[in-house]
Amino acid sequence: MIPRYLLIGVAALLVLVVAMGIYARHMRRQAGELESLAANALPVAPPASGPTETVTLYVADDAAGMLRARSAQIPLPGGRQQRAEELLRTLLRIYQQPGAAHPLAPAADIRSIYLVDPGAAVIDLNAAFADQHRSGILSEQLTVNSLVETLAANVPGIQRVNILVEGKTRDTLAGHADLTESFDVVTVVQAGNQ
Repeated sequence: MIPRYLLIGVAALLVLVVAMGIYARHMRRQAGELESLAANALPVAPPASGPTETVTLYVADDAAGMLRARSAQIPLPGGRQQRAEELLRTLLRIYQQPGAAHPLAPAADIRSIYLVDPGAAVIDLNAAFADQHRSGILSEQLTVNSLVETLAANVPGIQRVNILVEGKTRDTLAGHADLTESFDVVTVVQAGNQ
């Protein structure tokens, strides 16, 4: 016969093992939810300060397969680079709204824009912008053209634009739009008018 204290001890250990398993499963589920929230969190940028100006944003429309010029009143800072960043962030906010005609991932963002004289601009996108972008020739080209035309229309003197992802050259945006070459502003604008 097995002593009673040994049976009670084994039963207590068994209950403890089951309880620890349930607790570990609950913690794993919570960790997954936190990772999901962190991945979808948008970086919080300080609000732009400066006088409100009327700008022209070139907003992509997937259904029509074209860009549409849209006027907007936004506060723009005094510095040329900061103005360019605020312009493109305003454009991204349009794409990140529910029901957007050209949706982008909520975590997509512009890391920085570098204005290099004479006439060159470099747009540095975050990884989420490219990694979570919908793949497709038209969708990717509309995104690129939208960024280039919006920047060129509102920041005088830009003639060509390069696009980086996380500070590095990337072959394509999401498999189709070639990011290895500079985008000539005149060529992009002419392609949009056809």
